[in-house]
Amino acid sequence: MRLKDKVAFVTGAGGPMGEAIALRFAEEGAQLVITDISQNRLNQTREKLLEFMDVDQVVAIRANVLNFDEVKEVVEEANKRFLKIDILVNVVGGIRDTTMMKSIFEIDGERWDHTMELNLKGTFHCTKLVAPKMMENGYGKIVNISTIHFEGDKGYADYGAAKAGVSSFTKTAAKELSPAINVNCIAPGLIQTSVVDRMDSETLEEYRNKTLLGRLGKPIDVANAALFLASDESAFITGHIIPVSGGIWPHL
Repeated sequence: MRLKDKVAFVTGAGGPMGEAIALRFAEEGAQLVITDISQNRLNQTREKLLEFMDVDQVVAIRANVLNFDEVKEVVEEANKRFLKIDILVNVVGGIRDTTMMKSIFEIDGERWDHTMELNLKGTFHCTKLVAPKMMENGYGKIVNISTIHFEGDKGYADYGAAKAGVSSFTKTAAKELSPAINVNCIAPGLIQTSVVDRMDSETLEEYRNKTLLGRLGKPIDVANAALFLASDESAFITGHIIPVSGGIWPHL
């Protein structure tokens, strides 16, 4: 088992990607600390984990990672229960709007600010609170989630800019937290989550045709990449952005 005796903290664990990552890590022997802003979604993930894990191997606490004090409570409880956190996966992000893609002229200030906060603040809070003990222990793995649009793409002015921030933060953290902690980032393409429900069939087909593999991504595709970056198989990799996008890479 690749994560035996490791403790992993996964944010956004009630969503499709966060849940897939938590389940994949559990399959590989990790003990889990999971959080989500939705108590109902968090409970559902916890129940799935308990199908093959003991109750004392999972800590599930509802929290909004945009709130520093709430994240602090989760981290303190995790350290109390497990005495450490070896792995942090910052999943929380996205766009909270019924329309995913909007032009620069359609995005208002409220959406811009919210997208920046949603995609950046939680990653910052969790890293700031988890990294000190990792450094003290001389070991840690941090995996952030960006997007294939992080270098800019039509319709993603706010989201691309926010995720560019996540990519930049990853590189800064890799430098500041070395040599004890490996910090890397996954840049997913379009993954089959609730985002798909907000896109028209023509856009989905266009995106599918752009990929070399002719399909949309699945949450398990991201989970498998996160597992690699969280395991010791990636011990000599840090500060990198790994695409999980079916062959698509940012370009003009």
